[in-house]
Amino acid sequence: MSSTIDQHSRPPIITVEGITAGYGNVIILEDVSLKVYAGEIVVILGGSGCGKSTLLKHMIGLYQPQRGRVLIEGVDLNNVTQAQRMRLLQSFGVSYQTGALFGSLTILENVRLPLEECTNLPRTLQNGVARLKLAQVGLSGFEEHAPAELSGGMVKRAAIARAMALDPRILFLDEPSAGLDPVTSAELDELILELAAKMGMTFVIVTHELASIFAIADRVIMLDKAVKGIVAQGSPRHLRDTNTNPIVADFFHRKSRHHHHQSEVSRL
Repeated sequence: MSSTIDQHSRPPIITVEGITAGYGNVIILEDVSLKVYAGEIVVILGGSGCGKSTLLKHMIGLYQPQRGRVLIEGVDLNNVTQAQRMRLLQSFGVSYQTGALFGSLTILENVRLPLEECTNLPRTLQNGVARLKLAQVGLSGFEEHAPAELSGGMVKRAAIARAMALDPRILFLDEPSAGLDPVTSAELDELILELAAKMGMTFVIVTHELASIFAIADRVIMLDKAVKGIVAQGSPRHLRDTNTNPIVADFFHRKSRHHHHQSEVSRL
């Protein structure tokens, strides 16, 4: 992982500039700004209703902010032609909490979908790319399986393969560890670290799994409902050891104790 100084000497790959977001008169995020640098693994966390998924949906262009803007590699996601927007959207991949694979398609067909929709490659090449992506997430040999025939961890891997189909520079992962046991979750963390290291991918991940946060995050951005925005950011260890905000301290220390207790129980 590159040092913070190295990262910040480069221009940011994602810039969120003063966005205000909400539904009708309900403001969830107010004047929120942040930057993500190429090659970083950034985790967004916070309590229920703090705006984690709202922020993520604005960063991938699903929602438009009431105020402010989101730049991907310097280009305003919401101030472009339709053709430019399509190109921008192909520069990142998204994997949702459920995995969201189509049950009626094989794993290969699921991973091939973005290639069918967004490229003119012949079918043999589409299949070749899909096989390569499945190999990169450790699923060679499972191409013809249906999602229902795979374990929860394998479904998450297949969803990441599909998100990688168009060779995006950025991957957005929403609660990737949800519903996974600790061992499978740790294997998924290893995959994320490997993809970041070998392929130089940038990750923005929404999660509250403390073990994962300490295993993978270069930087944590913590949101809080009361402030309608960012309450703290920095490396997980820095936040755990130096931040005096009770919301931050409570999250890191209470969850640490809980996780420690869980691991003690699992060894019994």
